[in-house]
Amino acid sequence: MSESGDTVKLLRECDAGIKMGISSINEVLDNVHDDEFKSKLIDCRNQHEKLADEIEDLLEAHRDEGKSPNPMIKGMSWIKTNVKLAADNSDKTIADLMTDGANMGVKSLSRYINQYRSADDKSRDISNRLVDIEARLSTDMRRYL
Repeated sequence: MSESGDTVKLLRECDAGIKMGISSINEVLDNVHDDEFKSKLIDCRNQHEKLADEIEDLLEAHRDEGKSPNPMIKGMSWIKTNVKLAADNSDKTIADLMTDGANMGVKSLSRYINQYRSADDKSRDISNRLVDIEARLSTDMRRYL
């Protein structure tokens, strides 16, 4: 695979992952009770949005429109979130959901970083920063579990 091809593919996966992360945070934010917890989620969302802007610029430079999250996965996530919150609308439940999502993000992004080895340094840097944000979110959630 060419550097350009791997670069675009890696950026697309980051784009989809960021959109999924922002959507997931927005989905639970109004249900969070603890102010510090809510602040951590808002900060994480803001970091995602900043990276999304960087990714959008790079995708535009490659004349690519990016990638939306898989609708089936997004729908299943929405159902899981709403069923769990209907059963227990606590910060513990939200922390559990956010931890699962962040861990899934770390896992899949790490897989894509390894898969698209020829991607350019800029896209690999963004991907690694996104992995770091997701890992930090997972760690931050532990105190609310």
